[in-house]
Amino acid sequence: MMLFRLACAWASVVAFQLFGDSLLGQLGAPLPSLLVFLWLLAVIIWSAFGVVHEAEELAERLGEPYGTLILTLSIVIIEVALVGAVMLGAKGAPTLGRDTMFAVLMIVLNGVVGIGLLIGGLRHFSQRYNLKGASAYLAVIIPLTVIPLFLPNFTTSTTDGTLTSFQAVAFSIFTLALYGAFLILQTGRHSAFFHEPAPEGEVSAAAAIAEGGEASSSTAREILPRIGLLLANILPIVILSKSLAAVLDFGIVKLGAPTALGGILIAMVVFTPECIAALKAITGNQLQRAINLCLGAAASTLGMTVPAVLLIGVFTGQPVVLGLSATNMVIAAMTLLLSTLTFTGTRTTMLEGAVHLAVFFVFIVLVFSP
Repeated sequence: MMLFRLACAWASVVAFQLFGDSLLGQLGAPLPSLLVFLWLLAVIIWSAFGVVHEAEELAERLGEPYGTLILTLSIVIIEVALVGAVMLGAKGAPTLGRDTMFAVLMIVLNGVVGIGLLIGGLRHFSQRYNLKGASAYLAVIIPLTVIPLFLPNFTTSTTDGTLTSFQAVAFSIFTLALYGAFLILQTGRHSAFFHEPAPEGEVSAAAAIAEGGEASSSTAREILPRIGLLLANILPIVILSKSLAAVLDFGIVKLGAPTALGGILIAMVVFTPECIAALKAITGNQLQRAINLCLGAAASTLGMTVPAVLLIGVFTGQPVVLGLSATNMVIAAMTLLLSTLTFTGTRTTMLEGAVHLAVFFVFIVLVFSP
C-alpha cells in the first residue's frame, strides 16, 4: 500500500508537470474542473495520510514529544506550501493566511478538542493529562494568536488589519524566536512535560527513557529510511499545491463562495489526517498525545505560517491582511479563554467537550452568514 500510494502521488506530479497547463486550462468546463479538483484533493489527502503514518512510525521509535513534533511540523510545512502557492498566484489572496490560521485554530481547538473530549468522556468518564505541558502550549499560543491576528486592527501606522514592512519583519522575528524557544523547552530539559502522566508510585515514561540512554544503532538505522519515506510523501503535496491553489481560487470565484472558505478548505485538507490521529489517541485513552497533536498544531501553525505569510508579503509587495474581523476576534478570544479553563486542571470531562463544540458550530454558521 505504501509503495502504491507513493507511485500514485509521484505519477500525479509527473502528469501535472508535463500536462498541467492543458489540464488547468479546462477549468472553465464544470465536469473537467470537478475531476481535476477531486484528483488533486484525493492525491494530497492520501499523501497526507502517508505523512501521518510515517510520523507515527517515527514516534514509536523516538518517543514523545519528538513523534508528535515531527508530525505537526510536517503538516505545517504542507500548509505553508499551500498558502504560499495561493498567495503567489496571479490573483493573490491578501486574507488567505489569516483565514487559514484562524480556521486551524477553530478546527483544532474547538472542533477536534470538542469531539475528542466528548468521545473520551463517554468512553473513559474522565481523562488525565500533563498539566505543565498543556500550560506551556497555551502560554505560547495566546501571544502568537493575539499579536498577529488582533493587534494589526489597533495599530495606527496602517489600516484594514495590515502591517508596515518594519512591523512585518519585527513580528516575524518575534514569532520565530518565541516558537523556537518553545521547541527548545519541548525537546530539552522539560520534555517530560509532554509525556503521558504516570500513575502515582510509578516511574514516568520520560524517566525511563532518560535512564535508558540514547537510541541504539539499530534504531538509528531504522529511523533514516522512515525520514526518507516521510519526505517522499511530503514532496508531492508541496509540488501539487500550486495546481490545487489554482483550482481552489477558480472554484471560489466561480461559485461566489465566502473568501474565508479557501482558508477553511486548506486547513481541512492539511489537518484532517492529524485530527484523525488525535481522535484515535483520545479513544485509546492517550489524552496527552492528543493534546500534543492539537495544541502543537495550533502553536506550529502560528509559529511558522505567520512569518511565511508576512515575508511573502514583504518580498513580493503584496498586501497581507492579518487582523481578524470584530466577530472573529470575539470567537478567537472566547476560544483562548475556554482552552485555558479546559486545561487548568488535571482531568477533562464531557462538559468541556460540549462547550468547545458549541463554539465550533457558531464559527461554521458565521462563515456563511456573517
